[in-house]
Amino acid sequence: MRPIIILFCSLSFFNCTKDDSTFTFIDPSSINESPVEIEQEAKYLSLGDSYTIGQSVAVADRYPLQLEKLLQSDSIKIDTTIIIAKTGWTTTNLKNAIVTSGLTDTFDLVSLLIGVNNQYQGKPIEEYEIEFEELLQTAINFAGGKKENVFVVSIPDYAFTPFGNGNPSISQEIDNFNLVNQAITDSIGVSYFDITPISREGLDKPELVASDNLHPSGIQYSRWVELFYDEVKLKVND
Repeated sequence: MRPIIILFCSLSFFNCTKDDSTFTFIDPSSINESPVEIEQEAKYLSLGDSYTIGQSVAVADRYPLQLEKLLQSDSIKIDTTIIIAKTGWTTTNLKNAIVTSGLTDTFDLVSLLIGVNNQYQGKPIEEYEIEFEELLQTAINFAGGKKENVFVVSIPDYAFTPFGNGNPSISQEIDNFNLVNQAITDSIGVSYFDITPISREGLDKPELVASDNLHPSGIQYSRWVELFYDEVKLKVND
């Protein structure tokens, strides 16, 4: 039986709605209209915060599940998907949750997206630099030491939502945090995908923002996956 996604949700910044506090797993393969021939199976671990759990969007619209569905359509079955993420988490929260989870499995694909709550909560960027590098190394360890099986997603810019109201200081701080995570990711030799420009279309294209006026919509998440899919697919195939 296919393992259930591990999902955490909270009531802090980027608040969860009441309906989001309970997670019901949906097998992405059931979304396909026609069966596909499965040639390969893989395990996927996605680490992050509200952007990873897809706050305020349908389960199938969350970016890890959209990625899984596309891989499925290419005859790559993600036999196990685990998401360790929670709305409001900083790098410190994610580090602690990974330890608490007791997870020791090795995965064929690992993704990391973290940092918006460090920025929002006014955490020192120096602290973020240290902890992001530790988390990235943890992601590589989960991939069995294969850094080529890991990818990092940049922090979206919530200034370009009704909540952020175009605040330029938010954008500048998001840029600063992304400069840090990209420099670390590049120095280690892990794939880095810059989805921030997509998020900055949010005020001009309301369909890219979820109903909470803060988080990305399923449409925006699909744009993310479209941006990095071809390269990520090769990681699973290698």
